[in-house]
Amino acid sequence: MKPLLLVKGPASTCYDGLIRPVTPATFAIDLEGSIVQWGSAADELFGYSAERAIGKAITDLVRADEHEQIKTALAEVATGRRWRGVVALMCCNNSACDIELSWDPLIVEGREPLVAVVANPTADLGDAGTADAGRVRLALLSEASMRIGSTLDLRQTGSELMDVAVPRLADAAGILVQERLLAEDEFPDRPTDGEAVVRGIASGVTGPVVDDWNAEFELEKLVVYPATSSYAECMATGKPVTFGKRPCSCLVVPLRARGNVLGCVAMMRGPGRPAFDHQDVTLAEELAARAAVCIDNARLYNRERRTALTLQSSLLPTGLRRPIGLEIAHRYLPASDLTGVGGDWYDVIPLPGGRVALVVGDVMGHGTAAAATMGQLRTAVRTLAGLDLPPEDVLYRLDQMIQDMGGMQNATCLYATYDPVDRAVVVSRAGHIPPIILRPDGTTEVLEVPPGLPLGIGGELFQTSEAVLADGDTLVLLTDGLVESRGRDIDEGIAALRENLSGPVRELEDICEGAIHALRPNHDRDDIALLLARVHTLGGDSIAMLELEAAAPSAGAARRFVRETLTGWDLQDLGWTAELLVGEMVANAIQHGTGPIQIRLLRGNALLCEVADRSTALPVARTPGPLAEDGRGLNMIKTLAGRWGARPLVGGKAVWCELPTTPPDTL
Repeated sequence: MKPLLLVKGPASTCYDGLIRPVTPATFAIDLEGSIVQWGSAADELFGYSAERAIGKAITDLVRADEHEQIKTALAEVATGRRWRGVVALMCCNNSACDIELSWDPLIVEGREPLVAVVANPTADLGDAGTADAGRVRLALLSEASMRIGSTLDLRQTGSELMDVAVPRLADAAGILVQERLLAEDEFPDRPTDGEAVVRGIASGVTGPVVDDWNAEFELEKLVVYPATSSYAECMATGKPVTFGKRPCSCLVVPLRARGNVLGCVAMMRGPGRPAFDHQDVTLAEELAARAAVCIDNARLYNRERRTALTLQSSLLPTGLRRPIGLEIAHRYLPASDLTGVGGDWYDVIPLPGGRVALVVGDVMGHGTAAAATMGQLRTAVRTLAGLDLPPEDVLYRLDQMIQDMGGMQNATCLYATYDPVDRAVVVSRAGHIPPIILRPDGTTEVLEVPPGLPLGIGGELFQTSEAVLADGDTLVLLTDGLVESRGRDIDEGIAALRENLSGPVRELEDICEGAIHALRPNHDRDDIALLLARVHTLGGDSIAMLELEAAAPSAGAARRFVRETLTGWDLQDLGWTAELLVGEMVANAIQHGTGPIQIRLLRGNALLCEVADRSTALPVARTPGPLAEDGRGLNMIKTLAGRWGARPLVGGKAVWCELPTTPPDTL
């Protein structure tokens, strides 16, 4: 907080109880109660110049009977909490006036703690003369316009209204907002019997009515008022309602904004103050109207924010499974800080045989429209990946889908598959930035992949490139928002990224942070997606293979191989189930396949069991009849395995199944 302005000039006329400065008076005291800073409005309010005020004790400004309250306030702020109250202060002409004080502790490391004091006169509006009362009301409305709505937080806005209204307009006040406007449900219930279903979001109280008000008005409590209540009547008619018997007076005014009644503001005056009159009602309506617009803005912002976060969580990948033989790190930064989601995306998709698909894409444009298209493309990519299509076929079908949907929006995409057994990566791209390979020695290489046209343009088949990665290699996939901007073309950006990536071996998370920090533009931002995959060679404790002849004795040999392998991997708990499943798949390969049979076991978050033969006919699960002698093996595999399937191979096929070994290790 900036230091308070000190005024050294002559003091102005002392406050007379009716006319006050428009700006609240501010000054600062230390924890002993001595004044250390004095604002210009305090000069006008109290009639003391800075020279006379600084060094005085705060107790010198109050009546003797208020000293205990000042001590209580000092003890309160010393604990780091805010204090508010009304005290009778002595002005320079020895006249007393009630002043509302708000004390906020100021704690700055390396400095003595101070207390910021805001002073507001509390002259009763109804007791002042017509001209003076009008000036007081104008000052109150002016302060309300400055203080209410400083944030887009609904409850903070309500608290700001309470700070303005209590105690100058009322001894106690509270804000009730209709529950259906706070509920996150798309179609909250709307009462049909005239009841008011509301929730208190803010409250302010001072003076002798504290206990009664706190007992009646509980924050965040859901309350249902009958149709005959003053609260329900106010919200139903949109008009203020006054009620109550002496010595108390109550007023309820509606919160109206953009043609809707959001709730109401309840106010109460206790003994010793006049009842609410017509001018008070008009002033309360004006305050409520200003606050209602701010509350509605906060409500709409919160709704849009929830929508954006829901959109983000539903469209972006969450709970990605860690693939076998790869270490993954990723970053996503939308161009818009408001929506929190854009047209770029990344994904890590498990494929049959322990393989994995790595995807990055970029829908042209920004904001919600691009995000909606991105969501459709990401879903389509996952569906096509489940068919185990080659990368070029996945991109071709995506291109056809966009054209069939009327060319909704063009997009670029890179789709790569990685096999952890032979460490081979196959890449195809549709107008996207090529991947970069970061070697363990710190050198980098751009993997040459035919570029292809962006998705949605059509007219060209996509091509692939294949490379074998070494242990420790890192595959870097990204979107152009990281390397391209108005002041930097894409080639310069890629060169800058390669320079940033090079150097000693670092953790993937550190590489992500370093690249984003060094290359992301501070202005003219675009969506950014960054996906890093580091290769780790599979050892003997992760993979085992066996080749057998297509003969009946091979089923027993396959079961022994599984049993011995799982014992060595300390996975005996899966032994019986894995032996049964592999034995069944080998028996099917012997009966329906041709040529030698290959068995492969892969250990990761799940135990992958794969049996390959030379037949290209893929098995199809069906429901056998009660007297059928075959067709039950695949149903048994489907029942016992977590996942299963079949995939074509060059010159054959492979049938596989998975048995979970540990809870999924997510990214």
